[in-house]
Amino acid sequence: MLRFLFIFGMSFVFASSAWAEGRYASIIVDADTLDVVHARQIDALRYPASLTKVMTLHLVFDALDEGRLTLNERVSVSRKASRTPPVKLGLRAGQTITVRELIQSVAVRSHNDSAVVLAERLGGTEAKFATMMTAKARSLGMHRTTFKTANGLPHPDQKTTARDMAKLAHSILTTHYDRYHYFGQTHFRGVKNTNALLHDMPEVDGFKTGYTNASGYNLMVSAIRNDRRQIAIVLGGASGKSRNTHMRDLVERGFDVMGVVPRAEPPALILADHSAPTTVLRGAKMRREAKPWAVQLRNIPSEQEAVRISGAVNSASPPDISSGFVDGVPVFHARLTGLSAADAKTACAKIAAAQTQTKCWLIAP
Repeated sequence: MLRFLFIFGMSFVFASSAWAEGRYASIIVDADTLDVVHARQIDALRYPASLTKVMTLHLVFDALDEGRLTLNERVSVSRKASRTPPVKLGLRAGQTITVRELIQSVAVRSHNDSAVVLAERLGGTEAKFATMMTAKARSLGMHRTTFKTANGLPHPDQKTTARDMAKLAHSILTTHYDRYHYFGQTHFRGVKNTNALLHDMPEVDGFKTGYTNASGYNLMVSAIRNDRRQIAIVLGGASGKSRNTHMRDLVERGFDVMGVVPRAEPPALILADHSAPTTVLRGAKMRREAKPWAVQLRNIPSEQEAVRISGAVNSASPPDISSGFVDGVPVFHARLTGLSAADAKTACAKIAAAQTQTKCWLIAP
């Protein structure tokens, strides 16, 4: 309890000093229930900086799933991309580089030129790709976010909120969890991931840093402890060090509020990386390869209908039925477990195609 009060007090001091500069915001979301367990200025407009690249990679992952792109495809570097300001990989005009390398370059080292190469490959121009990014944001309920660049370099009209960034993180975790490992990759070409918490906080297994003069020091992380996952966003940190310290405190606070206690000895976990040999590790950084996915079908008008819809989308998995209320009206929810990632995505796609009021949440391992 004393630790919780200390963390709360330190969070308030940090937030108060940074908010005076008009840049600070933070949010913690329980990734399983979508409950907001911490909130400071979460709907205030802020500059995303390189957190923008999470959306860039979301569209890349969409294209990979749809077959419009492959990991081994070699993409040509334009003169414009080669002239992108640092931080950059140093790509030369006319050279080619694989999509897999570009993804790692963006996710691990936040290279601006690599993000532009991917944007031009999918959008033709970076400007057209930015329009695609904003459209995707709207489809995810990120109603206050506008993208103007693929890499987060300064633009006066490129704005977001802490709440919207949490929605983006949640979408990656639910629709592209099979590619989430790129955000947790600790090194690229021998150089460390820019996210320091990946290296010293075992619960943190991914996501992204960001910085510009206008934004301050931004950080998006996801952390897992005892099979409970949270998403945490800090925008507008005064320095990289203070931002990281604050985020460590927020992650601990999030687990405290969620009622998750530390586990003495983490189990053996397996990293399934499509581009590298399977590696067995101990710790909370990697996901259990064998653990199945689940889907939650929500807001169904009757228990009988919940059973019927569950059978229609996946007859192999008997549903776990629960109930609740929406605006005082009773509704029923059905959870299907033991699914593969592909089956879970197919189930939610069927629900979306039916255009009913039923909501489908993908629940990653």
